[in-house]
Parts: sequence; structure tokens; C-alpha cells
Amino acid sequence: FFSISLLMSLTHQVRGRRLTMAPNATETTSLVKGNNEEAENMKKLKAYQPWAFFVTFGGYFMAHFSRKCYSTVKQQLQETAGYSPLILSEMDTVFMGTYAAGNIISGKLGDTFNPTTVLAIGLFGSGICLFLINISLWFDFLSFSLTLGNFFIIAVYFLFGFFQSTGGPVGTAVMGNWFCDKKSIESRGLIFGLWTCHQYCGDITAALCTAFVLGAGFDYTWAILIPALTNFAWGFLTMKLIADPADIGIITPEVAIRLEKLKAKQATQGSHIVDEGPAPITYAAALQIPMVAQYAFAFGFFKLTNYVLFFWLPYFLGKHFDPVTANLIASLYSVGMMPGGIIVGYVSDLFGGRRASVIGVFMSMLFVFLFVFSFKSEELTAIPLLIMLGIMGILVGGPNNIITSAVAADLASHPSVRGNNKSLGTVTGLINGCGSITASIGLLAVGPLQSVFGWGSVWLFLMGCTFIGTALMGTKIKDELFPAKEEYAEVEANLAV
Repeated sequence: FFSISLLMSLTHQVRGRRLTMAPNATETTSLVKGNNEEAENMKKLKAYQPWAFFVTFGGYFMAHFSRKCYSTVKQQLQETAGYSPLILSEMDTVFMGTYAAGNIISGKLGDTFNPTTVLAIGLFGSGICLFLINISLWFDFLSFSLTLGNFFIIAVYFLFGFFQSTGGPVGTAVMGNWFCDKKSIESRGLIFGLWTCHQYCGDITAALCTAFVLGAGFDYTWAILIPALTNFAWGFLTMKLIADPADIGIITPEVAIRLEKLKAKQATQGSHIVDEGPAPITYAAALQIPMVAQYAFAFGFFKLTNYVLFFWLPYFLGKHFDPVTANLIASLYSVGMMPGGIIVGYVSDLFGGRRASVIGVFMSMLFVFLFVFSFKSEELTAIPLLIMLGIMGILVGGPNNIITSAVAADLASHPSVRGNNKSLGTVTGLINGCGSITASIGLLAVGPLQSVFGWGSVWLFLMGCTFIGTALMGTKIKDELFPAKEEYAEVEANLAV
């Protein structure tokens, strides 16, 4: 009923927009009106957008290609190389910790320094780490010393997490820099929904790559060497990427606003005042942007739900089906996640960028599915499970993908930081990093819960996570469904800039 009421309210808002809002104004209305003088800038901007999309998409694709290839050869690392399951588990734990912290750091670095350089360093660093792992396997470090071999691979994976963290926040910032025109802002959800497919494409490619290597009879280390080489190649390509349209003289809405502020400052303080570019936003300032902190914690609970389903589904299903059937059923969840971001992004664009409300609908529907699971999960047959997990993948993947991309871009466009494009990386990094930390801590509860109370308690735990995450967005959902009249005056003021 909650989901239906949200949809009805959204529909009412859209149909009644002409009665309550400024003409053609929506939450994602571009801050600067276009004019004939900007035609050439717009032409250059639109011409470069596909290339920026392609390069940043490929960079994040490489990140998932790299980390997934390692996961696909865990069996060989244990049986052939001799690493214990405990060491492999510690590698995962170390990676998740440094990846979470790295997101927060990388976002700030991307806003402070040249984003292209930060992205390239991440790709080169990831390639070097994978190559070092291969060296330890080729020369069999474990045979020299068990302590040395274990310490070396954990230390390398410690660094690997930091290098892997650059693609998300910094890539999102570059995307935000280029897709800043009115049409792109109005379609921001769809654009970023398509862009976030990079992770699934990378995961699928990694599985295919490993299958090819092992099927062709090559040594399993090739499954780690190939992504190392492709990371190097994409790093060189990324170095040629232009991170900001302003770097080649394109006047974007943000630059136009900054120039207007400069003129106003020169009028009061003298013509000697020059434009030194936007200053990078601080962590404190980023957290003061309305809803950034709430989204960071909400994303943590949503990401925890995703982690539990992603990591534990094969284990749970393996208790009721043979390994092949269990993995096939579990894979439907991952398949559903890919279109989830596209669907949430497109639908939220249709409703004027009211993404919190659309996310609330999706999570409310997920709550119902988890409720059914809490009572019937151990009784369901393969076909109902396939259908339910495919839908749950859409319901979980959509909000998770959009919050760290389109929502982050919306938050970084808040009037408090208007005219400063040095905030998106920091905002994205905070949301992704804080979310990863929350999810990593929450994962510790799953094992004890299912051991002591059974799997029904795990589904109830996820219901609680879903509820808390949605509740944290409650104020934003309320503002989207029942906006205050003074907000319309602010929109009109933005349009008049």
C-alpha cells in the first residue's frame, strides 16, 4: 500500500506541476538558460560527451574486470598455489576495508587534483598490483617462506583496494562535468543508469575470460595477467581524457555562474580580482549539503542488503539444490541488477528527478519480497525462486546504482555549491565509502544469525535494513511529494540566473 500511495502521489505531482511550479521547471532544471551565444559551446560539449562516457565507463569496467578475475581463480590459488582459505578470506577483508576508505580519499583527490591523473594512477596501480601477484605465483613465494608469501599477497591486495577505489567517485565527477547541459540533466537518471552497467559488464567479462583461459589449457595465472595488461592499456587511454570542458574553453553552466560571481566581486572589490577556478569542497562542507549524510547511511543499509544476497545466496541455495542449479538460480539476482539502475534512472527522470520517491517505491516492494522469503524461502521451488530473485535484483540494483551516480550528481548541484564543480567526487566518495563501511560491518551479523536462528532471521534482518535505509530518506521523500511553495520561488530564481 505504501508503494501504491507513493506512485499515486508522484503521478499527482507530475500532472499538477503546471498549477504549482514555474513553467517547465523541475527539480533537475538546468541552472543557466541557453542562448545563441552558447551554441558553439553546446556543440563542442555534446560532441565530446560520448567519448567521456566511453573512457570513464571503460575505466570502471576495468576495475570490476580486475577484481572479479581474482575471484574466479580462488580455487586454483588454494589448490595449486597453496594459499589457505583463511588467507584468501583475509585478502577479501583487507580489500573491502581499503576500498571503503579509498573511496572517501579518492573522491577528494579527484576534486583537488586533475581527475584524469587520479583515474590513470588507479588503473596503473591496479595493473601493477595484479602483476605483482603474478610474480609471487610464478616464483612461488610460498615455497621460500610461508610467512613471506602470505604477507606479500595480503600487502599487495591492501594497496589494490586503494587503487580500485578511484573509478567510482572520480569517474562520476568527470561524467558530471561533461553531462551538465539542460537535456543531460533532465535525463541524468537514464544516462547514469546506463553508465553504471560497467560493473556488470566487467564481472561478466571476467568470468568469460577465466573460462577461456582454463578451457584453452593455459595456466590460470593468465586470468590475472590479462586484466593487468588491459588496465595498463586503459590507463594510457585515460591520460588523454579531458576531465573538464572548461579546460578547453567550453563555457558550461557552472563556469557561467562562476563568471557572474566574479563580475559581481570585481564590481565591489576592483577589477584586479581574477578567476582562480573553483576551490575543492571540504569533507565538512560536503556533509553540510542537505541529505548527503542521510544518503551515505541509507546507502550503507541498501548496500548491506545487496552484499548479503550476493555473497550468501549461493550458500543458502546450495542447501536445497545441487551446485549447478544453486548457482544458476543465484545468477538471476545478478542479472536483474543490471537493468535495475536503468529502470530507476529512467522512471525518476519521468517524475522530474524525484529519485528518493522512486527509490522508496522500489525498497518498499523489496520489503514485501523479503517478508515472503522469511516464511517461504526454504519451501519455494526453482521456478518461483528464479522469478523472485530476478525481480529482487532489479529492486536492489536500481537504488544502489543510482544513489552513487545520479543522486550524488543531484546533491553536488545543490544551490549551496552552485558554480563549483569540485564537489561531485567528494560527495560520491563519501556516500560510497561510508556505505561500504556500514555494509562491511553489517556482514559480520549474517553468519551468527543463520547459525543460531536460521535463515528466516537473516531475511528479517534484511527487512530491518531496508526499512532503516528508506526511513533515512523520509524527509527527502516528503519534500518531493509535498514540496513547500518557497521551493518554487528558488527554482524561478535559478532559472533567472
